[in-house]
Amino acid sequence: MVGMIRVLKMIGLCMGCLMGMGVLFSVAAVGGFMYLNAPPESLSMPDDRELGLGRTTIDDPVKTTQTCFFEVYTGESAMSVGRRLKDAGMIRSHYFWYILSRLDKGYIKAGTYRLELPASQMAIRSILVTGQQFLTRVTIPEGVTLKKIAKILEAAEICDEDAFLTAAGEEKIRAAYQIPGETMEGFLYPDTYFFPRDYPASLVVKAMADTFFRRIAALPGMTGMVEVNGKALSPEELYQKVIIASIVEREYRVDEEAALMAGVFYNRLDIGMALQSCATVEYVITEIQGRPHPEILYSRDTEIQDPYNTYMRRGLPPGPISAPGAVALNAAFNPIRKEYLYFRLVDSTAGRHYFSRTFDDHIRAGALYVKGRSSS
Repeated sequence: MVGMIRVLKMIGLCMGCLMGMGVLFSVAAVGGFMYLNAPPESLSMPDDRELGLGRTTIDDPVKTTQTCFFEVYTGESAMSVGRRLKDAGMIRSHYFWYILSRLDKGYIKAGTYRLELPASQMAIRSILVTGQQFLTRVTIPEGVTLKKIAKILEAAEICDEDAFLTAAGEEKIRAAYQIPGETMEGFLYPDTYFFPRDYPASLVVKAMADTFFRRIAALPGMTGMVEVNGKALSPEELYQKVIIASIVEREYRVDEEAALMAGVFYNRLDIGMALQSCATVEYVITEIQGRPHPEILYSRDTEIQDPYNTYMRRGLPPGPISAPGAVALNAAFNPIRKEYLYFRLVDSTAGRHYFSRTFDDHIRAGALYVKGRSSS
């Protein structure tokens, strides 16, 4: 009987030990989970396009918080997302992120997300799984200038006007796209975009430039990103074509006339004749001098001394004068070359122009007009 009691006591002690170990293991597991799930003790995130990040800092009297825009790429794996979050300093462990992804059957959805940091891994994952993106629709019309794009973006609360103009002139961004000019004027494609509010201006510029080069590559005759009919274009040659496209954009009203207009400008360049584009004079008046958009150009307007005035200066202006759309870009890359050296608006309602070979014929066509006011 005494032996039996001793055995029962031994069993009780063993059970107690096992229960104690179980409790300790549970506590350790919970502690480990809480530690890995918690945000890093300090945030030191890079503002890096390669990580799909944009960042703004928000001052808080109690603690420092940051708003980060994180992009999940189409078809990206959970492990890849976790690794980029870890590299950005937003989570402690991408392995823990992967474990959460295995336990939670919800799928991360591609898109751009606004994250308020610091945040736990579960909180970040919840946002990426729900797919709730805070995006604002904004339309950039064809033919607008950088300054007008900046105003449109600020009005939509996408980014600050001055910040956008600064980003559009950053040497690092221009070098990335091999733009010879001083700004990205002409290389930001006019289209409808969806951006988060308070988005970094540099990422807005890059998104619009990326769209521009995708659209260029899709033009008829383009066999590569900067190749026409198999011939590679230098950055300077591409720049010249974009300048022509930007002028055509501000001149044409009827799609089928755009390529003819481009042909006129190329013909004039070939013989050393001034382009005499009314659109370049309008650019000088509105964008450089800051005056209202003219409805009619007078002789005194065409005599303004400015490098962008193609009545006073032969050759191309220093840079593009607008954001050309698909029609104007196609016209510049695929012009219709006839013997025309002149064109003049003859039907302001239909937007039709008269094309001519001689100056006398051109004079008979009527008064000078410029394309109507663009969105501002």
